[in-house]
Amino acid sequence: MHLKAHRFFAMVAVTGSFSATARHFQVPASSVSRFIAALEREVGQQLLYRNTRAVKLTDAGERYYLQIREVLELLDAADEEVTGTGSAVRGLVRINAPVALGHLHIVKLLNGLYERYPQLTVELSVTDLYIDPVQEGMDIVFRVGHLGDSGLIGRKLCDQQFVVCASPAYLEKYGEPQTPEDLKDHCCLVYKGNIGAQRWYFRHPESHELQIIDVTGPLRSNNAQVLVEAALAGRGIVFFPTWLFSKDSFMEKKLVRLLTCWGGSVEEVPSQIHLISPENRLRSQKTRAVWEYFLEAIGSPPYWDDLEG
Repeated sequence: MHLKAHRFFAMVAVTGSFSATARHFQVPASSVSRFIAALEREVGQQLLYRNTRAVKLTDAGERYYLQIREVLELLDAADEEVTGTGSAVRGLVRINAPVALGHLHIVKLLNGLYERYPQLTVELSVTDLYIDPVQEGMDIVFRVGHLGDSGLIGRKLCDQQFVVCASPAYLEKYGEPQTPEDLKDHCCLVYKGNIGAQRWYFRHPESHELQIIDVTGPLRSNNAQVLVEAALAGRGIVFFPTWLFSKDSFMEKKLVRLLTCWGGSVEEVPSQIHLISPENRLRSQKTRAVWEYFLEAIGSPPYWDDLEG
């Protein structure tokens, strides 16, 4: 039986989807179905239950998958060794990131990745939807927020550090808040997502007592970059993690940091940014190389925390 049929079957076993498997291998879904049907005829067993909602392994399919999985991983490792990927990382790596993080940072970091591994191809998808890396055939995902118990391999890049800031023109007109409570009397530019307008959380620099501030202002948006642009134009005060800001905005005094002694976030428990990957993908040398590159290039603490360097 053609090795391709085994690879298709193994991917369907992991993703539960013919379409996700087709996307991963960049072939028509009909080809995946045809190869797996031929494999089932060859082994004389039904390996998959198929219905309109999902694709699941039969008992025979589960046993067969466990037997061939390690064989396929050994073949992949052998292919990497023979093709010289120990010294020349090559092939396709699929990366997913939130829209703003992808636009502001990941695209720029890819320049250094291509310089290091010129034979590498990257497929970068950006979305603010919470995707399943296995279902979508992703090798590496940047996840902003709290990392649930997903069974994926995760590595924390950083804790998100939040910044309160406004333009000099705004501060000249309305004055500078001295405490989080003062923000209630200011024009605040508020992010409003699917769960409503964000609340701003601050911890007292000495007692660490949590203060929850319900802010209001002339503009709400579900796009953080829109609100940052409004702040640059003098419309009000914004509160976002450091990675959403351009370092030039602070070095050139287009924005001024406020309440610098206070720690803050938009959740009661501050969140992080993680790299996550399906365990089987991280066994690939090319995926590990890209993973390690991003850890090195972003640094710890991340380079974007240094806004006034």
